[in-house]
Amino acid sequence: MCFDYGFGPFRWVCTSGSDSDLDITDRIAKEVMEEIKLQAPAEIEQQLQDNINWIVAAKENRLVVGSKSRILYADAEGRAKIALRFNQAIKTGKLSAPVVLGRDHHDVSGTDSPFRETSNIYDGSRFTADMAIHNVIGDSFRGATWVSIHNGGGVGWGEVTNGGFGMVLDGTEEAAEKLQNMLFYDVNNGIARRSWARNKEARFAIEREMERSPCLTVTLPNLVDNELLDGLNM
Repeated sequence: MCFDYGFGPFRWVCTSGSDSDLDITDRIAKEVMEEIKLQAPAEIEQQLQDNINWIVAAKENRLVVGSKSRILYADAEGRAKIALRFNQAIKTGKLSAPVVLGRDHHDVSGTDSPFRETSNIYDGSRFTADMAIHNVIGDSFRGATWVSIHNGGGVGWGEVTNGGFGMVLDGTEEAAEKLQNMLFYDVNNGIARRSWARNKEARFAIEREMERSPCLTVTLPNLVDNELLDGLNM
């Protein structure tokens, strides 16, 4: 359900390797999510609060694997707003070095697996691998620094197709433009697919995104009145 609402794992790495930079990114992410939550609809308030709690406790619980990195769940709005704040902090010198964005495979749009990520898509398309491919192609010309297609993550080789990306934020206006274009597409591609499958949470999310972003037009599914179907003679 969190994927249908557009929430999925959003990652970043502080290339400086600095604890101070990581602390700053934690504070930025927390502030952005708190601002979004003030005007968020009831449907996603809990998602936001869970991730505010998560990032507040991240340092105390040592939620770093390897490099100075973090992960939290965010939707398209949250990812772009957090990333823009990161980019601005790099530009002004608040952060000492670039930040690299990424995401998990286990996400809204980047993975096709009928055994996990797309298991709740019931229109017959969960056995295809089109969404991950669409994301890699779309991300590649919307500003990703690198993209990848790979197999096997999480559920085993041959059971999943993954599309990944990395994006370097260096404080430039070019990076700000790219992150908005790419993150917007990377998430909403999957919400649209889930809405077409008639998942009510995804339909809610894509309708809300179209209100927020007038440039976006997504065809909505037609829902059948079950009483009409029940009245048919088979």
